[in-house]
Amino acid sequence: MSSSGTPSSESPPPVLPSQENSSSGEPSGPPASPSTVIANHKKKDTSKVIVRFRAIGNAPILKQNFYKITASNKFVAVIQFLRKELGYQHSDPLFLYVNSAFSPAPDEIVNNLYKVTAEIAISSSCFKDLVLDYLIKQNFVPSSN
Repeated sequence: MSSSGTPSSESPPPVLPSQENSSSGEPSGPPASPSTVIANHKKKDTSKVIVRFRAIGNAPILKQNFYKITASNKFVAVIQFLRKELGYQHSDPLFLYVNSAFSPAPDEIVNNLYKVTAEIAISSSCFKDLVLDYLIKQNFVPSSN
């Protein structure tokens, strides 16, 4: 800034907090190009979550009831995977619930569901896995209020 209070062209740009701290592991210098940002965003998260499937009612039982699934997948990928394992078509009824408590939205991230159930499992003797109950006939009975 010049002595008159107006910005001068020689003043350096403000330093962002992430650029100040070189020990944070983040690169210092100019911001990344848009193509670099997009490439980093497209990198797949390779962490896995163990999903344990439990058949409810007369749903067919899987030969193997637990699988490792990529944590960054959406729940719709789990639904499609289970349909494939059961040999079900898209038109066949299939209902999934997390710990028999709620049915997540298809666009929910698997890791978010795992984190919620992990918090519950810490305070109880439940599995430390993401437990998904599946059934072919919805057992929900509305209350008669």
